[in-house]
Amino acid sequence: MTGKVAMVTGANGGLGASVTRALLEAGATVVGVSPHIQQSDFKQILFTALAAEISSAESAQHVVETIVARFGKLDVVVHTVGGFAGGSSIVDTDEVTWQRMLDLNLNSAFYLLRAAIPQLRKSGGGRLIAIGSRAALEPGPGVGAYSASKAALVSLIRTAALENKDSGMTANTILPGTIDTPANRKAMPGADSSKWVRPEAIASLIVWLSGDGGKEINGAAIPVYGGDV
Repeated sequence: MTGKVAMVTGANGGLGASVTRALLEAGATVVGVSPHIQQSDFKQILFTALAAEISSAESAQHVVETIVARFGKLDVVVHTVGGFAGGSSIVDTDEVTWQRMLDLNLNSAFYLLRAAIPQLRKSGGGRLIAIGSRAALEPGPGVGAYSASKAALVSLIRTAALENKDSGMTANTILPGTIDTPANRKAMPGADSSKWVRPEAIASLIVWLSGDGGKEINGAAIPVYGGDV
């Protein structure tokens, strides 16, 4: 990954931090994007903190333009930002929850893609990787808004793959089961976390997809279910 410029959204989150470290260890220059990220969050010289949001078209465009202005290009975008809401049937899901899931899991990705794809095309081998969810393919009761937003994300990323394959750019979605993060352990203290997916495993896959080894993987939705197959 030496010489590659990578952007990681949610870079100081439970998964994003592992992804950021893995890309840095692989030699990439990494810009970590998050509202409250700090330069001190990662000690490596190749890391740059960019405290920003991508919740609107304007903010996403500003982030990409800032990265390109500083580093001259953008080779890899890893989108880890998302959110979860569950516990209500479709009938009982209120409009606020529905819209929040669309904003966190779909709309932010749409804004990011519009801003980043032109730069990834210029790279000649751009890589776009988004974090979806097992629920995108296997919805369950009580998570209708979440599952629908993640399923739409998978469709959006596959469309990006089809529209930009002529440039050498690839776009893929990773579909993890429950990820073993501090937040999930706190939310589900009685669950068997031994079957959950390690963030480091997802990060290793992202590094591979970002490099030359992953150039023939395009438009895929890759399941990573840990021990809960």
